Amino acid sequence: MRYSDSLRQMEYRTIAGLVRKESSVLDLGCGTGDLLSLLAVEKNVRGQGIEIDERSIYACVARGLSVFHGDIDSGLSEYADKSFDYVVLCESLQEVRHPDIVLKEALRVGRKVIVSFPNFAHYRARVQLFFRGRTPVTPALPFPWYDTPNLHFLSIGDFIAYCSLRNIRIARSTFLCERGTIRLFPSLRALVGIFVLSRPETPPHPSRT
Repeated sequence: MRYSDSLRQMEYRTIAGLVRKESSVLDLGCGTGDLLSLLAVEKNVRGQGIEIDERSIYACVARGLSVFHGDIDSGLSEYADKSFDYVVLCESLQEVRHPDIVLKEALRVGRKVIVSFPNFAHYRARVQLFFRGRTPVTPALPFPWYDTPNLHFLSIGDFIAYCSLRNIRIARSTFLCERGTIRLFPSLRALVGIFVLSRPETPPHPSRT
């Protein structure tokens, strides 16, 4: 469990609300398939997952989900450009070794990319760092430093700045706390950030005569 069941379910349902019915979805780091299963039932998607943990794959197969064993850090070379309507990175971007490469590949393979991650700049994390001088433990970051799957700790502001630097278009963003959606000061108050991304279309070069 990454954090409270209520917040996790809120995150899954928010992502499901961003996905069009009967679309194709590639879930990178799909875990035991909770999100893929929800999308299959409620949105009738053509879903496929990639997961590195074998026990999680067995759980997905038991649920009737299509999941391949693979390391998303190694790239998605087996998939053609824009071969999925959506590529989803739900709580997995901060767990990979090379998030820049993974996100670049996701944007190549998907027409849209949905990314969610825990916000390291939540006020509880700031308070713990300032007053205790210790690595924060919060509802969205529940693991101690020595036993965490997270390799990269990023904030909502970090991610927005990254997208601007990489010329990635943020089509939509949603921010969650345990009580629901956050609209004011999300970098301070949100536990989870959810973003819908795409690459800007490159304008054609004017023809020369």
